[in-house]
Amino acid sequence: MQTEFKLPELGENIEYADVVNVLVKEGDFIKKDQSVIEIETDKATIEVPSTVEGKITKLFVKAGDKVKVGSTIIIVEDTAEQVAESKPTEKKIENDIEDETKPEIKETKEVATTSPGMKEVIDFHLPDLGENIESADVVNVLVNVGDFIEKDQGIIEIETDKATIEVPSNVSGKVIEVLVKAGDKAKVGQTIIKIETGETKEELVSETLETPAAKKQELPEQKEQATTTVKQEAKGELPKLQPMELDEQPPILKGAAPAAPSVRRLAREIGVDINKVPGTGPGGRITMDDVKAYSKKLHEAKAEGGFTPGIKAEALPDFSKFGEIKKVEMSNIRKKTAEHLSYAWATIPHVTQFDKADITNLEKARKELSKSLEKSGVKLTVTAILVKVIVEALKKYPQFNSSIDMEKKEIIYKNYYNIGIAVDTEHGLIVPVIKDADKKSLNQISVEMNSLAEKARAKKIALDDLQGGCFTITNLGGIGGTYFTPIVNSPEVAILGVSRSSYEPVWNGYGVFEPRLMLPLSLSYDHRIIDGADAIRFLRFVVEALEQPLRLL
Repeated sequence: MQTEFKLPELGENIEYADVVNVLVKEGDFIKKDQSVIEIETDKATIEVPSTVEGKITKLFVKAGDKVKVGSTIIIVEDTAEQVAESKPTEKKIENDIEDETKPEIKETKEVATTSPGMKEVIDFHLPDLGENIESADVVNVLVNVGDFIEKDQGIIEIETDKATIEVPSNVSGKVIEVLVKAGDKAKVGQTIIKIETGETKEELVSETLETPAAKKQELPEQKEQATTTVKQEAKGELPKLQPMELDEQPPILKGAAPAAPSVRRLAREIGVDINKVPGTGPGGRITMDDVKAYSKKLHEAKAEGGFTPGIKAEALPDFSKFGEIKKVEMSNIRKKTAEHLSYAWATIPHVTQFDKADITNLEKARKELSKSLEKSGVKLTVTAILVKVIVEALKKYPQFNSSIDMEKKEIIYKNYYNIGIAVDTEHGLIVPVIKDADKKSLNQISVEMNSLAEKARAKKIALDDLQGGCFTITNLGGIGGTYFTPIVNSPEVAILGVSRSSYEPVWNGYGVFEPRLMLPLSLSYDHRIIDGADAIRFLRFVVEALEQPLRLL
């Protein structure tokens, strides 16, 4: 019986693929899951495995063809009878093997047949790291091949654009393969390590001692497979690279951007200058993903109300002509902070409102309350009190607890109260978020604030702790200063800056100036949704709440 094998679905919106290499020929006997052709889509170069087995009677494609999804690739004839006839021959060959090799081969077969029933190899993927985070830099790999790891044990240390964290394992078992190293950029969903589960540390040691013969038998096979793979890859690359070098890099195009014909064609079709696309492939080679990412950035910039990625930067002078310099690459956190704040400043029409709060009475109450709380290891700060004040202000003025969707022309109001607290660390500015602050006491908020700040400074902060903020408080009072203009932490619409409090003479209305402890406050807000009158009402609510602590509590 003859069966057609067709090009399967390759993913969303992918209808065609270029055939890079054909890995079989007419007359070959193929098995299920054996690779038939190597193709290049607009996302990747992959091998297509067969879903049928038998003898190839007709081959319909060759290297260089463009094949449509659903097109017939090969026709296979079921050769079950031939397989049955071949079994005695295989058995005869097996019987001809010298007796001294039989025990070793038998042991290898036992390991192969019993292991899958007892154990399972699990691919551990880089988990979802949070909203809009697609990749992370691997700072350190904490395990090695052969290690036995426990559930929740740290596997790798990664740095995202928000924080440096350890990624824990979700299973226990033996590490059989590590697929990343320090310095790599890993994508969300990418396989990080392979773990063999279903055994304990004692079983692992026992297995290592009991099966040396099996391992010895596996090594030549692995070496042979690796050699075969290298040969196949080399065979598949030559037809692909040589035409590109001839067609795409003639003398008149010397120095042109390195990219395959299909990549150049895509760039032309979507109107992207291929020479401006940064390549991430080997040797700076430009891939389909590079072209798409570049195009996406251009479209996103234009979609934001005509915003383009800032004013064109002027070329910097050669500073080394004036004296000694040192160049240091920005950390991921610093890069993202720069990009995020540049975006926020360029897209949000900022206005900053200033005021002062008389916290003389509040400070007395805070110190008295702190004495009782310090016994339980809790330090009550003005920032913790401000969290409770801001929650009440957000309830009264819900436009401050919202976000704007300019694309859909919608305002998104939030019915939860998560307050971000900016933390100054040696790695950059990090904003942990206190979730459901309206449901927590001053004591709980103080404890959580302290815990999050320590985690942020120790690079142990979890990504979930950095997400979901509604409003941000940034307190520079511990350092000094009077007023400043904080930048709104998009997609939030407002941020409160707190400066150092100081004693000032204040007229009491009865002919006397009194020394009062005054706290400078700076409220920056998004003028697209918040009017100036609402902003000052919000800020006055905050000031009055701080000035009347009994009313607040």
